[in-house]
Amino acid sequence: MVKRTRAAHRDAAQGFGLSVVVVGSLAVFHGQAAMAQNATDTHYGFYGNPGLLDMPTAEVAPDGQLSLSHNRFGPMRRSTLTFQITPKLSGSFSYTGTDDLTDEFDIYWDRTFDLSYQIVDEGALRPAIAVGLRDFIGTGLLSSEYIVATKSIGERLKVTGGLGWGRLASENSLGLSFGERDETVVETGGTLNSGQWFRGPVGTFGGLSYALTDKLTLLAEYSSDAYVAETERGILDHASPYNVGLSYAIHPNISMTMAYMYGDTFGFGISGHLNPNNPAYAGGIETAPLPVKQRPSRSADALGWSGAWIEDGRDAPGIRKALAGAMAKEGLTLEAMSLTATRAEIEFRNTRYPAHAQALGRLSRIATRAFPPSVETFVFTEVVQGMPVQSTVIPRRAIEQLEFEPAGEMLAVTQFVDPRALPSDPMVRAEGVYPDFNWSVSPYLSATLFDPDSPIRADLGLRGNLSYEVAPGLSLTSTASLKLTGNVDDLESHSDDDALPPVRSNAAQYSNQFQLNSLAANWYAHPAENVFTRVSVGYLERMFGGVAGEVLWKKPENAYAIGAEVAYVQQRDYDDLFGFQDYDVVTGHVSGYMDFGNGFHGQLDVGRYLAEDWGATLTLDREFNNGWRVGAYATLTDVPFEDFGEGSFDKGIRISMPVDWFIGTPTAETRDLNLNSLSRDGGARLDLSGRLYDRVRDAGQAEVEDRWGRFWR
Repeated sequence: MVKRTRAAHRDAAQGFGLSVVVVGSLAVFHGQAAMAQNATDTHYGFYGNPGLLDMPTAEVAPDGQLSLSHNRFGPMRRSTLTFQITPKLSGSFSYTGTDDLTDEFDIYWDRTFDLSYQIVDEGALRPAIAVGLRDFIGTGLLSSEYIVATKSIGERLKVTGGLGWGRLASENSLGLSFGERDETVVETGGTLNSGQWFRGPVGTFGGLSYALTDKLTLLAEYSSDAYVAETERGILDHASPYNVGLSYAIHPNISMTMAYMYGDTFGFGISGHLNPNNPAYAGGIETAPLPVKQRPSRSADALGWSGAWIEDGRDAPGIRKALAGAMAKEGLTLEAMSLTATRAEIEFRNTRYPAHAQALGRLSRIATRAFPPSVETFVFTEVVQGMPVQSTVIPRRAIEQLEFEPAGEMLAVTQFVDPRALPSDPMVRAEGVYPDFNWSVSPYLSATLFDPDSPIRADLGLRGNLSYEVAPGLSLTSTASLKLTGNVDDLESHSDDDALPPVRSNAAQYSNQFQLNSLAANWYAHPAENVFTRVSVGYLERMFGGVAGEVLWKKPENAYAIGAEVAYVQQRDYDDLFGFQDYDVVTGHVSGYMDFGNGFHGQLDVGRYLAEDWGATLTLDREFNNGWRVGAYATLTDVPFEDFGEGSFDKGIRISMPVDWFIGTPTAETRDLNLNSLSRDGGARLDLSGRLYDRVRDAGQAEVEDRWGRFWR
């Protein structure tokens, strides 16, 4: 049986437990508006993905749907996060605990990753057909594969039948076998158990669902899982392969299931759903923008059209002051301005709008009111971290003529250029912009779940953030935490193996009452066309301090970008806020970024990690044009799987949720979840905030064009 250390339980549960709390809460409070489809349309079984009870179906959820479920029957409990990656492909991550399955632990926990693909959708006569893998990258204890068909008969009845391998062939075997199945249990887990896929005996399963009412559904199935290990252990009496249950939609986005399982025990499940495609407030509830001000005729304002008003050396302090005031009301900051009789360039900071096209639209309307009629061309240059990232050139005449036309017509006459490629006009900096000091204090909760000695451990406290921008591109930043109460530091903290330096496995030792998470000086620059740079010095993250340098090449119109980063860092002391330990390392990566279109974005980082191992990290995200991002990553290095420890290699799921999606009013804030299967020393990268690509990309041409529909909002 696989050995599970206390550290393994702690790390595996930490991110997942927080995800359950956060995503589940969002589904409850925002489910009514967030989903156009009822929870009863696609039922989720006890594995947390489309199914009857224990058996899968060939159904799919709406594209992009996130589903969170918790299910329990007999000795088993399972929490699952499922994502409909494409209209036909779904993926799930589950954390399953079984009581008394081993002598070593009261509850044996196992992580599983599942995939399902609908190869044929349902037609008038043909059923939907799907193929699936359960626990395809784990120890193999819960592994199974299946091919399943589901057909609707009338409006209320759905019938399902399928063939299963692995656990799904341990009951009701057909007497057929496709090759020999590799039944080896992988001690470290985390590796593709492809030697098992669709091999060995074949079992049959089936069932039906019948909608008794619009909210209540009857479920019945014939299971092909004999629960061999559980019955041999004596923790489950598998008296019958038949399961029956009822599912009730207690909310358009939440359903509950009760079932009688295997003639022996009762089961219970609850699932909630949320779809990034359907915001809580469709269209937003922000205040309306100012209307475009049409220019007067030449006869009505001869001086304004003549351009003679610019005779005072191109500086217009009155216009600049009025412009800055109007922009501030819209959450925009005027950094600098250049003005001629026919052209105005505005350098600005966007602190409010996650859709940068909306910021440009608001600024365009303000500009029609701020500048005399002879100014025909507006150049809006967005500044990020003090760097001029992208210039947007818009004809004033187009703003006046297309205000009530589709936003696409405005995009057709808009140009995007690198600021370094523009003709250089003298810029006059706005007063009082630098130095700029910002701070915030907010509560934080850091929780770890499923530790064998304590089911829940958590730290609760306050976290403060400081930012002092001395000059364009030069800033001082700091984050500190004050723990008010908690017991995370009581966890036993150690590495499973001495093969690697403890660069992450000792995280609990940093859970002090007061923690200086970071304190660094940062210098951002845009030294040449399409080239961006950054240097950071100080306490860069909670566990390491030193110096890091980064360079990024990105053209506004390209779907790809290339970057490189190198850092020399030393491990920080556990107790001394400003002290260091003896361990130091040079780490760095070369990174490639690619926008594949259709909402998919990839990143490949190749280089040296904190534990001096060499390898690569591949990340793939599904991105929505409202700011949601759901993705997964995996890191493979030259560390052997047995030295890495349980999980074999670093991997995880990440979700970024825009706050404006929930509240309906513009804000650039996001809530990010990083769900790791395990935290280990191998494949550990420097946790450096504010990397260049993340800063530059959102204000770039591709992202602006993707959300251009909000230009006139």
